[in-house]
Amino acid sequence: MENSLDNTVVLFVDVINDFDFIGGERLQKHTEEMLPNMINLRKFAKENDIPTIYINDHYGMWQADFNKIIDYCKNERSEEIIDALKPDHHDYFLIKPQHSAFFQTPLQSLLIELDRTHLIISGIAGDICILFTAKDAYMYQYNMHIPQNCMASEEKENNEYALYLMHSVMKADIRPF
Repeated sequence: MENSLDNTVVLFVDVINDFDFIGGERLQKHTEEMLPNMINLRKFAKENDIPTIYINDHYGMWQADFNKIIDYCKNERSEEIIDALKPDHHDYFLIKPQHSAFFQTPLQSLLIELDRTHLIISGIAGDICILFTAKDAYMYQYNMHIPQNCMASEEKENNEYALYLMHSVMKADIRPF
């Protein structure tokens, strides 16, 4: 199927994050480097009425309430990123128990309901949650654009390798946004 704005959705994975873990400072730094591109992607989605779906870790709360997760995650490290990318009342928000945005979430059902087959995937961490999400999206036969300038990992080499896998194995378009 050909990609068009009519069959496109934007996924933001784990952009609400506290960066409070070993390696969190590096991930925060690399995310801040990508932040202008991610903001532009969000703006593009809004301007073109493309549905935006946030899929985020639940941080032990198990409530799909992005305001509660924002309150939990907001700190000195995360505030700029969260404020720039947080969902609004027009966006969809799902929580996930593991790395993939598809694993034990209603994402697949929502995409079917929205009649969307082309995914633009952005977020963190590229070498874990984005990679696992892309693997599942590939298995479900979605077309993917995973802009290399809209995802970050703790280590840049791991991010590059994840992009290589997503492009070569999962047939994702990784051109910058």
